[in-house]
Amino acid sequence: MFAPRTTPWPLVALFTAGYLAPYLLPTTVGRLERGLDLSPTQAGAVGSALLLSSALAGFLLAARVERFGARTLARLGLALAVLGYGGAALTSAVPAVVAGAVIGGFGSGTATTVAATRIAAEPDPHRGSTLGLLSVSALAGVVYLTVPHLPGHGLTLAAIALTALAVWPLTSRLPGPAPVAHRAAPGTGRLPYRRSGPVLAGAMVFWSLAQNALWGMSGRIGVTQARLSEPTVGAVFAVSLGAGLLGVLAAGALGARLGRALPIGGGTVLIAGCIALTASATGPAGFAAGEIAWNAVYPAVLSYLLGLAASLDPRGRWAVLVGSASSLGTAAGPLTGSVLSAQAGFPVMGAVLGAGLLLVAAPLTAVALHTGGRPLLPGAVRRRGGHPAAVVVAVAPGTPAGAVPEVGAPEQEVVDIPLDGTPAPARGAYGTAAAAPPPPAGCA
Repeated sequence: MFAPRTTPWPLVALFTAGYLAPYLLPTTVGRLERGLDLSPTQAGAVGSALLLSSALAGFLLAARVERFGARTLARLGLALAVLGYGGAALTSAVPAVVAGAVIGGFGSGTATTVAATRIAAEPDPHRGSTLGLLSVSALAGVVYLTVPHLPGHGLTLAAIALTALAVWPLTSRLPGPAPVAHRAAPGTGRLPYRRSGPVLAGAMVFWSLAQNALWGMSGRIGVTQARLSEPTVGAVFAVSLGAGLLGVLAAGALGARLGRALPIGGGTVLIAGCIALTASATGPAGFAAGEIAWNAVYPAVLSYLLGLAASLDPRGRWAVLVGSASSLGTAAGPLTGSVLSAQAGFPVMGAVLGAGLLLVAAPLTAVALHTGGRPLLPGAVRRRGGHPAAVVVAVAPGTPAGAVPEVGAPEQEVVDIPLDGTPAPARGAYGTAAAAPPPPAGCA
């Protein structure tokens, strides 16, 4: 399905190293809670600190990858991840674990920033994001199958550190700093889509918060409400991430055939239902069904959201800023889930998160329509730029791309060609006031 010669494997590996920490958040928080004798809120706060540090890295470095060089920043991020997560895994002192998580989180955010910036510059950013999500889902699934059977609070942190160490050799294939002459001149690098970009970033804060509020509480829901053992919950998570692989593969196969608005808007509505189902599950069947369905849809929709952010700016700044906004929501997710579940219970938590997702689906869909220039449903033609056109033309299935002109496109110039050898008249255009010359004598 994917051509190896065009696959940005170093970026996929870097994406995996940066995104692995959020994917392993439930087991990381659970292990810290049990291994260090922390309360659920305290363990969730450590996870939030990790993800806030990751978001801070994105906000600080969004426009600086070109200046410092992808290779340099990637190596810095991976080194911080190895140092921070590795140190936190080797100690039981709570202050040292918190410090290591914050340092490692900044490293993860740096690696993600470089990967997102470079993927945005690829000819098909959605494809790069899809491959990255496939890779991190597969690796996280392996961790969820093995970690529950091993003792220790720092196994997931050690897995993240080892992943960063394994990715390090691939950074040699990343570019260094761009020459000064090739950098954007001051004043010429303004962000495009200055209205749609902030709307997307703001919506992504809550979108990610809702996902990770459930993800951070999923282990507790499975053990306390659905009455499953920890190894069984880990097996459910592994199967769920396998379903996520299938969802991402389906998103990669579909590509842009459905546009972005339908997968993003419709997918968000489906996610809202899955969250409500999982949070209200009182038995193994309901919990497993909700988790598997949610994980099948969530990464597929995320791949379209990342592709949408990357398409807003070829320099990748919106991709990084939207990703950092997503990290803010991710960071607040575990604490939000803990507070909601403690105050009102898991079912109410799921209902609140699901209702919020239904509301946020509208601005996400609007941004996809406005910036992508694609219709909500396949088979319709919209004006360039995505603004509502005066006329929407239905295209019959199988019509070649470009067969129907876009509304508002430049008009085609036409020339009358005389048949008696006289010089051709001046050019005109459809829709102008210029009168066409009379036909030459002898012509009907």
